[in-house]
Amino acid sequence: MNSAELRQAFLDYFASQGHTKVASSSLVPHDDPTLLFTNAGMNQFKDVFLGREKRDYTRATSSQRCVRAGGKHNDLENVGYTARHHTFFEMLGNFSFGDYFKREAIKFAWEFLTGTLGLPEERLWVTVHVSDDEAADIWLKEMGVSAERFSRLDEDNFWQMGDTGPCGPCSEIFYDHGADVPGGPPGSENDDLDRYIEIWNLVFMQFDRQEDGELKPLPKPSVDTGMGLERIAAVLQGVHSNYEIDLFQALLKAAAKATGCNDLEEKSLRVIADHIRSSSFLICDGVIPSNEGRGYVLRRIIRRALRHGHKLGQDKLFFSTLVSALVEQMGEAYPELAREQVRIEKALLSEEEQFGRTLAAGMKVLESAIEDMDGKVLSGDVLFTLYDTHGFPPDLTADVARERDLDVDMAGFEKAMEAQRERARGAGSFANDYSDRLSIDAITDFSGYEKLADEAEIVGLYRDGEAVDSLNAGEEGMVVLASTPFYAESGGQVGDTGFLVLGDSRFAVADTRKRQAAHVHLGSVESGTLKAGDKVAAYVDVERRKAIMRNHSATHLMHAALRDVLGDHVQQKGSLVAADYLRFDFSHGEAVTEAQREEIETIVNRQILANTPVSTDLMDIDAAREAGAMALFGEKYDDQVRVLTMGSDGFSKELCGGTHVSRTGDIGLFRITLEASAAAGVRRIEAVTGENALAAMRKQERALSDIAGTVKSTPDNAAERVRNQAQKVRELEKEIERLKQKLASGAGSDLSDAVQEINGVKVLATAVDGADGKTLRVTMDKLKDKLGSAIILLAAVEGDKVALVAGVTKDLTSRFKAGDLLKHVAEQVDGRGGGRPDMAQGGGNNPAALPGALESVKDWVAGQG
Repeated sequence: MNSAELRQAFLDYFASQGHTKVASSSLVPHDDPTLLFTNAGMNQFKDVFLGREKRDYTRATSSQRCVRAGGKHNDLENVGYTARHHTFFEMLGNFSFGDYFKREAIKFAWEFLTGTLGLPEERLWVTVHVSDDEAADIWLKEMGVSAERFSRLDEDNFWQMGDTGPCGPCSEIFYDHGADVPGGPPGSENDDLDRYIEIWNLVFMQFDRQEDGELKPLPKPSVDTGMGLERIAAVLQGVHSNYEIDLFQALLKAAAKATGCNDLEEKSLRVIADHIRSSSFLICDGVIPSNEGRGYVLRRIIRRALRHGHKLGQDKLFFSTLVSALVEQMGEAYPELAREQVRIEKALLSEEEQFGRTLAAGMKVLESAIEDMDGKVLSGDVLFTLYDTHGFPPDLTADVARERDLDVDMAGFEKAMEAQRERARGAGSFANDYSDRLSIDAITDFSGYEKLADEAEIVGLYRDGEAVDSLNAGEEGMVVLASTPFYAESGGQVGDTGFLVLGDSRFAVADTRKRQAAHVHLGSVESGTLKAGDKVAAYVDVERRKAIMRNHSATHLMHAALRDVLGDHVQQKGSLVAADYLRFDFSHGEAVTEAQREEIETIVNRQILANTPVSTDLMDIDAAREAGAMALFGEKYDDQVRVLTMGSDGFSKELCGGTHVSRTGDIGLFRITLEASAAAGVRRIEAVTGENALAAMRKQERALSDIAGTVKSTPDNAAERVRNQAQKVRELEKEIERLKQKLASGAGSDLSDAVQEINGVKVLATAVDGADGKTLRVTMDKLKDKLGSAIILLAAVEGDKVALVAGVTKDLTSRFKAGDLLKHVAEQVDGRGGGRPDMAQGGGNNPAALPGALESVKDWVAGQG
C-alpha cells in the first residue's frame, strides 16, 4: 500500500468496527495551554478521557497530524540524520471512552496488522507491563502470540498524562526487520538499535494517579492507541527508513529538483522534505513565523531547511515551491492544506526572502568564530551573538557545528540569554510602579459593568510597595477597595481613571491594574487623608470610559470584518484599547489592500448604522464554545465566561471581559488610520471611533485642501494635478541625471590631463566640480577605461560634506588597495569609508582639509613601494 491507501485502510477498518471517524484537530491545541503543539492522537480527546467533555460516540478513530519540534517533545536536531525522527508525523489511532478495553483493543490491533495488512506473525514482537497479567493472558492464550516473541517491561510499558491523572499500563507491538539488521528484542541490552521497531502502542487507561501516588481505579477504563503512519508504511513497503516510503520519496524528488541535488540519500534533502511538511501544516493552522512561542519554533524549522538548501548550493528562493508537491501528496487527506496553499506559499516566500538577507552575514560570523577556536567547543557567546544579531536559532548553529565535528556550549548560550532577559526586565520597569511586586490577599468585586460610580471600603493602602495605614496629601500610592466600578487593565483594554472622594479628601486615580484578585488604583492624594477602613465614593472618568467602550466594541466588529474580508486564518495577535484609539495586531501574510481596507470600514460602519443591541451573557466555557463564541488562544478563562454578541445576526461573538457600548450605534463612526506590518506575518491596524473619527476625517480634509491650494487645484481634482506634477518632476530628474552623465564624460576627458606618474604608476587625485557620489562613480569607470592602468581618487564637495571614490585598476590591486587609499584620504577630512580592492567609496565632514588630503595621495602611492 502507498501511504494514502494505508491511512484510508486504517480508518475504514475501525469504522467497520463501530468507530466514528474524527477529523484531525489543529496543530495548535487551542483548548490545552499545557501543549506547545498537538503531539499525539489523543490530544483532542483529553477532556473526554478526563470526564470533562462528553461526545455522542464512545469509539473513535483518526489520523492526527502531529508536530514534535519544541518543548518537552523536540526531535528537531535529529531530523534528517536518523531513519525515523520527524518534526511532523501522522498518528493513526483508535480510542475507547469507557466502551471496550484490553481484549477488544488487542484483538483489533492484531487483526488489522496480520489480517488487513497481512504482516507475518513471526515478524511481530509484543510487550506488556510487568504487572499486567490480564494483557499477557490475552496475548499469549487468546491471540496465540508465541512466548518467544513476547516481553514484560517495567517503566517502558506504563503511560501517564502527568504526575497525577489518568494513567495505566500499555502494550507495544514491534516489527522485526530481520537478523541482518543490528539490535536485540525489546528489553534486551541492545534493544535501542534498529532491528526491532515499535509500530503501535496500546494504552490501557485504568487508573487515576493521586498526589500521594495512589492508583485509584477509574470508573470507566479507556483505550488510547497510536501507530505512526510513516513507520508502518516503511514496513509495508519493505524499506528500513521512513524517508524511503512513497510519500517522502515524492518530496525528496521535488526537493532535489528545487535545489539541484540529485542524491536522494543526501541528509540535507531529508531535512528539507521533512520541514516542508511541518512548516506548511503549521502555517495552515494559523501559526506565523515570529520571535516567540510557536512562531519562533516555526521560524527555526523554516530557517533550518533554508540553511540546508544553501548548504546544497542553492542560493535562490526554493522552499516555497515545494508546497505544491506536498499538496499533491497530502491534499486529499487534508483538504485544508489545498485550500490554504497560496497563503502558505506567500508566508514561506516572505520568510525565505527575509532570512536570505541575513544568512550570508551570519555564516560569515560563524565561519570566523570557527577559525578562531582553540578547542572543539563553540562558545555560548558566539551562539548568542548569532541568535541575537543575525536571527540564527541555536540549533541551526549546532547543525553547522555537528557537520564540523564540533560541540556547542548550550549552557553558556542560556546564561547569555538570561542576562539579556534581566536587562529587558530592568529597562521595562517603572520607577514608581510597585503594583507588580505586591502580593494582595484582598478580593475586589467589580461593579463597573453596571455602574460608573459606587461606594466602597478601603481594604488596603500602599506606598513605595509597602502596606501603610494612611496616605496624605501630596503622596503617591495605591488604593485597594472591597468593590470598585474602575476597570483594571486587562485583555488589551486600558485601566480606568477618575477619583476616590471622602469629604475633603480626594485621590486622583491615574490607572487601575489587577494584582491577583484585587483591583489596584494607582495615583496620588490631591487633598486630605485616606485611611484603611474609610468608605469612599469612587467616580470613574465617564467620558473617557465611554470612549474606551466605543473603541473596544469597534475592535470586535473589526475582528469579524477582517475574517470576512481576508479569511478565517486571521487571528488576534495583540491589541490595545485606549480612549483615543484602538490598535489590533492579527495574523496575515501580506499588506491589506486599499480596496480591502475600504471594505472592512464599510462592513463595520454598516453594523454601527444598524444600531443593534449589544448583549452579554454569562455562561460556562463549554456552552460558550458550543454557541460558537471565539476565544483567544493563550488567554486563561474561568469556568464562567462573558460572551459578547454584537451586530445583526450575531455578526461578532467572542469571549470578552471588557466593557462595551449598549448598542452598536453608540460607536458613532469607525475610521482606519493606519495599516502596517507589526512583525513577520503579522499586520497592524489602528483606528478611531466617535468624535476621534470625525477629527481624523477633518484633519484629512484640511490636508487635502492644503495640497489642492499648493498645486492650484480643487480638492476633487488635486490627485490628478499632483500626479501630473510628479510625472514632470520625474522627467526633470531624468534630464538632470542625463546632464550629470554628460558632465562625467566631459570631466573624464578633461581630468585625464591631470594624471601624474609616480614610480611608474599613473596617479590621479582631484576634485570634480558639481558632482555627487553617483557622478563620481561613473567618472571613475570612464577614467579607468581611458587610462588602462592607474590609481585614481576623485572627490566632490556638496555643502559641508565631502564625497570620495577611490579606484585601482585590476592589474595593480596586488600592490595597491582602493580601500586602503580611501581610508587614508577619508581620515584627513574627518570621515570614513571602505570597499573592494578595486573600488571604494566614503565621505567626510571637513571640506577645508580636502586639498591637502588630495595632495597626500602622491606620497601614499610612493610609500606603498
